[in-house]
Amino acid sequence: MKRTQNISVAVDAIVFGYSKENGVSILLIKRKYAPFKGKWALPGGFVEEKESLEKAVERELKEETGIKIDYLEQLYTFGKPNRDPRNRTISVAYFGIVNASKFQKLQASTDASEAEWFNIKDLPALGFDHRQILSVAIERLRSKIKYEPIGFELLNQRFAFSELENLYSTLLDRPIDRRNFKKKVMKLGILEELDEKAPKSGAGRPGNLFQFNKNAYDRLLIDGMHFEI
Repeated sequence: MKRTQNISVAVDAIVFGYSKENGVSILLIKRKYAPFKGKWALPGGFVEEKESLEKAVERELKEETGIKIDYLEQLYTFGKPNRDPRNRTISVAYFGIVNASKFQKLQASTDASEAEWFNIKDLPALGFDHRQILSVAIERLRSKIKYEPIGFELLNQRFAFSELENLYSTLLDRPIDRRNFKKKVMKLGILEELDEKAPKSGAGRPGNLFQFNKNAYDRLLIDGMHFEI
């Protein structure tokens, strides 16, 4: 049977940023051209003939925002027939989470006129089906942090335990049981308590600082964990 197809393949990058000051943010670009000219959207674009999906998403992210992320995880494939008004387009989405303070020098180019971090609770209207893609990425992230440790690349080398609590609470978008959380995290064996006090803030005595035990952390990344918060 003869088959006729006119389908394009694209990639989209969902980059979550985290900082103690601003919580969780998402990296967006403002589109320079139609469709959705002037609208905010996820960084991304069409895959070239001789490049892999991974190379395509790295290239698009670099071209449209000026940044390079070491690791992006494949999220999901989106392929509804009318998701792109130009032609039938299947998009493979990738996501990652970074310390946003290390990626403040954004430089939009090619199809993007601007690149900016937006707080996840105060997002502009998005082009295409990117709001749906973002919703899927948020759910994946919230599920992921229950079976994989999060924090090594997001926090400073030395940090107060309250910062790790705040990271998890922010990503989950709900309060956590602080005493139970600390008990469970310490049982994992991935933190080392230092003989150094956190800077004083507010009432009460400052607690000790902590750092990640990288070897134990890396082993847990491989082995996985079950972490009910």
